[in-house]
Amino acid sequence: MESEFKESKDNPLHKEYGIWSNTVFILKKMWQYKKGVIFLVILGMVCSSVLSYFWGIFGKYVIDIIQMGLSKEEGIRQLTKLILVAGSINLALNIGRTLADNRVWYNLISIRMSMLTERIAKVVTLRYELIERPDVLDVAERAMRATNSNDNGVEGMMRLMRNVLTSAFTLVVTFTAILILDYRLIIALILLGVLQYLYYRKIVKTDKEQVWNKISAASRKSEYMTRITQDFDFAKDIRLFGLSNFLSKKQEEVNKERIEKIDLHRDLWFKHAFVVQIAYVIIKGLIYTTLFVSVFRKGLSVSNFTMFLSLAMAFSSALINFLQRFGDYKKASLEVDDFRSFLNLDLDMDERDCITIPEAENYEIEFKNVSYKYYKADNYSLKNLNLKINAGEKLAVVGLNGAGKTTMIKLLLRLYEPTKGIITLNGIDIRRFKREDYYKLFAPVFQNIEIFAFSIAENIAMQSGKDLDKEKAINCVIEAGLKDKIDSLVKGIDSPLTNIIEEDGIDMSGGEKQKLALARALYKGGKFVVLDEPTSALDAIAEQKLYESFDEMIGQKSAVYISHRLASTRFCYRIAMFEKGSLIELGTHDELMAHNGKYAEMFNVQAQYYREDETAESEVEKVG
Repeated sequence: MESEFKESKDNPLHKEYGIWSNTVFILKKMWQYKKGVIFLVILGMVCSSVLSYFWGIFGKYVIDIIQMGLSKEEGIRQLTKLILVAGSINLALNIGRTLADNRVWYNLISIRMSMLTERIAKVVTLRYELIERPDVLDVAERAMRATNSNDNGVEGMMRLMRNVLTSAFTLVVTFTAILILDYRLIIALILLGVLQYLYYRKIVKTDKEQVWNKISAASRKSEYMTRITQDFDFAKDIRLFGLSNFLSKKQEEVNKERIEKIDLHRDLWFKHAFVVQIAYVIIKGLIYTTLFVSVFRKGLSVSNFTMFLSLAMAFSSALINFLQRFGDYKKASLEVDDFRSFLNLDLDMDERDCITIPEAENYEIEFKNVSYKYYKADNYSLKNLNLKINAGEKLAVVGLNGAGKTTMIKLLLRLYEPTKGIITLNGIDIRRFKREDYYKLFAPVFQNIEIFAFSIAENIAMQSGKDLDKEKAINCVIEAGLKDKIDSLVKGIDSPLTNIIEEDGIDMSGGEKQKLALARALYKGGKFVVLDEPTSALDAIAEQKLYESFDEMIGQKSAVYISHRLASTRFCYRIAMFEKGSLIELGTHDELMAHNGKYAEMFNVQAQYYREDETAESEVEKVG
C-alpha cells in the first residue's frame, strides 16, 4: 500500500517503500501498460531455467542406453528416438526463450516510457513554488535517474525481476536432486551464498548512500554548466566577457566532486568482484568433491554423475545469480523508491473539495493581510498586503527592483500560496478553486519571454491540431503589431521558431518576441491581463507607448501592469507603490504626486530621463 513507507534520513520527502511493495507496484505498471509482457516473462523464465540443465539430463539417458548392452540396431533406434524427443523439446524451449527475449525487451522500454511520461506530467503540474525548493529538486533528480536508463530504476527492476524469477525457478527444480545427492552440499552452498549476498547488500547500500544520493547536487551543477555553455542566451556574454577560463574552472570543480564519488563507486565494486571470484572457486570445488565421494562411497553411476553434475552446476549457478541479481534487484528497488517518492509527493493543497469558479463578466480580487516568506528564508518578501483590484480596473504596480512587485504578482496568479492571510476572488478564498481553473482567468506576459521550438501559430495559441484556431491567431498577430513580420515569412504564421528542431526555423528580435508574447496573451483572452515588465529591455518612451497601445487592445478587461518606470503607467486608474516588500502608497497618479511621498520623489528623479528621451526623439524627427 502507498502508506507503507518510511522517510529517508537525508530527505524527508524521499520515502522507502520496501522491495515487496515495489515489486507489486512494478507488476501493476506492467499490467497497466503491457499486459502481455507478464506472460512473456513467465514463458522466458520457464524455458531459460529448463535449458540450463536440460542437456545434462539428456546426457544421463544417452549413457544409460549405451550401458544397457543393446544390439547395435536397437541401440541406434533408442538413441534416435531419444534424440528426436530431446531435440523437439529443446527446439520448443529455444523458440519460447527466443520469443520472450525478442518481445520482452522493447515492451519493457515502452512501459518505462509510459512511466517517464508520468514523471514529466508530475513535473509540469507541481505547484510553481515547489520547483524552487532544493529538497523537491533533489527528489525530482532522483526520479529522473530512475526513468532514464534501461538497466537501472523502473526498467532495471522489470528486467531483473525476470532474472530473479528464472534463478528462483531453477533453484526450486534442482534443490531436491542436490538434497538427494548430499544435504550437506545444499547447506554449504546456501551458507556461502548468504554470506556473499550479505556482503553484496552492504556494498549496494553503501554505494547508494555514499555515492548516488550525494552525487545528485553535483549532477544538477554539471547539467547547469552544460546548459549555459550551449545556450544561445549566454553565448554573447561568455565571449565578450571572456568567461571561457572562468567557466572551465567551475566545470573542473564540479567534475572533481563527481570523480571522487565515482572513484568510491569503482573501489566498492572491485572489492565485491574479488569476493565473488573466491566464492565461485570454493563452490565449484565443493560440487566436484561431493560427486567424487558419491562415486567411490555410494557407487554413483557414470550417467547419474553426469546428471547430478549438470543439476549441481545449474543449482550453484542459479544460486549465485539469484543472490547477485537479488542484490541488483534491491538496488533497483531503491531507485523505484526514488520514482515513487516523486510521483507521490503530496505537497499540493487538497483539491478534492474545490468549487467551480462562478460565472461573471468581471471579477474582483482582494489581498487580505497577505504575507509571503520564501522557503527557509528568514524575512518576509511581502508583508501584510491589503489591496483590492476592482472589476475592470487598470492597476499599475511600481517600485524599484526587489520591492516585492513580482512576489505580489506570483501570489495574484497563484503561482505562490500566501504564508499568511488570504486572497479572494469575488469574496471567495481562491484556495477553494482548482488552480487549473483559476489559471484560466489570467493572460500573463512575463519579463522573461519564453519562445518554444514550435510554429508561430502554436506559440501564440499554445495548442496544436484541431484545437488551434488559426484565424484567431492571425487576428492576434495583427493586433499585436506583428503582421509585417509574419507577411515577410515564406510559411507565414506556420513558420517554425528557432532551429533547434526544424532546420528552417527562424529567430526573432527582442521586440518581435515581446509582440509575440502580447499576441499570446490576447489569444488566451483571460479575464485578467498581467504584464510583468515584459518591455524592460525597451527605453522608457517605447515602453510607455507599448503599454498604452496594449491597454487599448484589451478594452474593458481588468489589467495589472508592473514596471519600475513610473511614467509608463500613468494612464492606469490606480497606482500601487511598493518598497521593501510593503505597499506604501496607493492612488491615482495625480493623488500620489500631490501626496509628495516616495512615488512623487521617484517620479521626479526619473522624469528628467523621460524629458531627455522626448527631446532627443523630437530632434530626430526634425532632422528626418
